[in-house]
Amino acid sequence: MDNSVKRVLFVNSEMFPYLPESEIANIGRYLPQGIQERKKEIRSFMPRYGCINERKNQLHEVIRLSGMNIIINDVDRPLVIKVASISAARMQVYFIDNEDYFHRKSVYRDADGNFFQDNAERAIFFARGVLETVKKLRWAPDVIHCQGWISHVLPLYLKKAYIDDPIFSNSKVVVSLYEDTPAETFPMDTIDKILFGGVTKEDVSILENPTGTNLAKLATSYSDGVIFASDKIDPELEKFCRESGLPVLDYNAEALSSGSYMDDYNSFYDNL
Repeated sequence: MDNSVKRVLFVNSEMFPYLPESEIANIGRYLPQGIQERKKEIRSFMPRYGCINERKNQLHEVIRLSGMNIIINDVDRPLVIKVASISAARMQVYFIDNEDYFHRKSVYRDADGNFFQDNAERAIFFARGVLETVKKLRWAPDVIHCQGWISHVLPLYLKKAYIDDPIFSNSKVVVSLYEDTPAETFPMDTIDKILFGGVTKEDVSILENPTGTNLAKLATSYSDGVIFASDKIDPELEKFCRESGLPVLDYNAEALSSGSYMDDYNSFYDNL
């Protein structure tokens, strides 16, 4: 395949400096910049968690993109889009926001360490919010790169609910897998909440047992390529990915340390 990938959409669970430095937050921050420096257009999204200081990070609402509503579990919730700039990278970051889902002061757990009961709904809202916003931007991505478990609903929606939209008709999906797969089980009605557009219960039957690992398997099932971005991937999940027949880019600690992983990722996009 020739180098036909021109636009890459990054759907990040975490990005530095909006969240503390970590394996996933650093790649979320520096990979989009590196791909942009390799002459591709990029857009980056993440949730607007309540612990992100809007004043310090100069977030502001994008009125022309906000104003949509997303219905989950028969409840209509407004979608608010905010944006900030990382001037050193000449890069904008879009934030998916909603008062019910993203204004609490921690990311995935309460003060006692308990996994939020509505985390599955937050992932659903995030995925649909990103896709609806990209439609409004009228920016057709060649590759959508999902990073972190909260992005794992997006591949399903892209391939089942949005694939006939001309904005996404040629989009390929890459999922990066990290050590962040939740050990907890999501609520048993997650299947009912995830249904949308052309998505049927059969499409998400793996979530009859709604574990974090099965959500990651679901993401993989609707993706075009998988990147092992950590050396501590759940062995069951790794086996599933390797048996899927999808292109796999293996973890490379040296490349991640030196920054050369950006060339590897760039080539991976081009060869999907």
